[in-house]
Amino acid sequence: MCLAIPAQITQIETGSDQAIVTVGGVSKTISLALIDDAAVGDYVLIHVGYALNKLSVEDAEYTLRLIEEMGLF
Repeated sequence: MCLAIPAQITQIETGSDQAIVTVGGVSKTISLALIDDAAVGDYVLIHVGYALNKLSVEDAEYTLRLIEEMGLF
């Protein structure tokens, strides 16, 4: 089974499709190649180093809260 996790974009590298996201207090570099119009502050669903799509703040926070309640963070 695969799991995609919501993360917030904290920085977008100029001139590339790379961004830094934060989830659970951990920062990671990911690719934005699969989505358009991402911006700092947006939440994206990430899987194996790629942002799959953007999420609303409400959906991202709800999902992160569930993950935390399960003890995965």
